[in-house]
Amino acid sequence: MAFQQRRRRRPAQEAPAQADGPDANPMDVAREIALRRLTLRDHSRQELDEALAAKEVPEDVREALLARFEELGLVNDQNFAEQWTRARRSSRKLSRAAVRRELQAKGIDRDLIDETLEPIDHESEVELATELARKKWRSVHSLPREVAYRRMAGTLARKGYSSSVVTQVLREVVQAEPEEF
Repeated sequence: MAFQQRRRRRPAQEAPAQADGPDANPMDVAREIALRRLTLRDHSRQELDEALAAKEVPEDVREALLARFEELGLVNDQNFAEQWTRARRSSRKLSRAAVRRELQAKGIDRDLIDETLEPIDHESEVELATELARKKWRSVHSLPREVAYRRMAGTLARKGYSSSVVTQVLREVVQAEPEEF
């Protein structure tokens, strides 16, 4: 007979308000859910609203809680949009268009998105795409020219760069490394 170890579960931390208790205050439950999410990362108002709705928090409680969180500065779509844009462009090298799509999916207002993305000009798009293409070049430079070109173009397209930016960047990278490409 084989010896089996059982993993012990850690006891769940007691939440101040239990969601399944008969006398649970919906506002306390909603606050706990929202604060738990906000400790991981910033969220847009819509993201928190959807999370609370998924936990069946009544709409009036959600609205009151989110309004209070906005007053306190815990939920701020403008700060969220700026932070999200910086993070996605620096870590994932996403294009302006890709960041726009992500912010729209997170419920950020179109005017606020435009304002957040306004400082990103064509030159910075090309610069970021060039940085990404050079990084990709290191892994594809030994492949046949057509294959390497296709893979680099695919990488840039998946990051949301327009075909004109992709063409310009690949031409620049190819000219910089002609003997290897």
